[in-house]
Amino acid sequence: MGAPSSQDEIAELAAALRGWVEYQRELGELGFPSTSAMPTAATPAALPAAPAATHDLFSAPGLERTGDLDELRAHIGDCRRCKLAPHRTHLVFGVGNPRARLVFVGEAPGRDEDLQGEPFVGRAGQLLTEIITKGMGLARKDVYIANVIKCRPPENRNPEPDEVASCEPFLVRQLELIGPEVIVGLGKFAVQTLLKTKTPITQLRGRWYDYHGIKLMPTFHPAYLLRNPGDKRLVWEDIQKVMRALGITGRRA
Repeated sequence: MGAPSSQDEIAELAAALRGWVEYQRELGELGFPSTSAMPTAATPAALPAAPAATHDLFSAPGLERTGDLDELRAHIGDCRRCKLAPHRTHLVFGVGNPRARLVFVGEAPGRDEDLQGEPFVGRAGQLLTEIITKGMGLARKDVYIANVIKCRPPENRNPEPDEVASCEPFLVRQLELIGPEVIVGLGKFAVQTLLKTKTPITQLRGRWYDYHGIKLMPTFHPAYLLRNPGDKRLVWEDIQKVMRALGITGRRA
């Protein structure tokens, strides 16, 4: 790699590196003590036009200038910004209503999602669809579904910090462009990433949090429910809170 061609590039790289180091500090990585406390509900504020995460070392410039989801997808392109790219079949951007009032955010694509290029289409996705359609009385196309990471990690392992640093800015921009009223965080990894905390999902679920002025409800991931069907009632309690917040009646008593 050649030397930077201008002082502006050097400054941009330095700013990006500082942002990445701060991100690691929040996660408690790189030997830094974690500075994150468990988030509490805050007074809603406008989602920032250019979140700090967009200045990550791996992010392409101009992300904040994307005007809709199609432009954002074009901006991401055939992404090679992290080490997951060589292993994927399809980049899994997201699907649903670009002006949805409700967005579901999961961890990362699995095998089925990687093959089809759409989030939550495997067994866990079928359960999520049932929650949306049979439980909430909505169509899947009425909501928006995305993941923190847009490429499948090998063997479905957890995404690593540098992969999150590369990809999370795109999720932040997605949420900003959609402007939902409520986000449902699905599972430990997605919720801990969104809230910048290491608090267990068992302590986070079922309570409202603030994500850049958007109400966030953490709950268990559908894949967890496939292994622990007895906890479906807990997820249904969480979803009922979401329905009340959105004024949705649903189809179940």
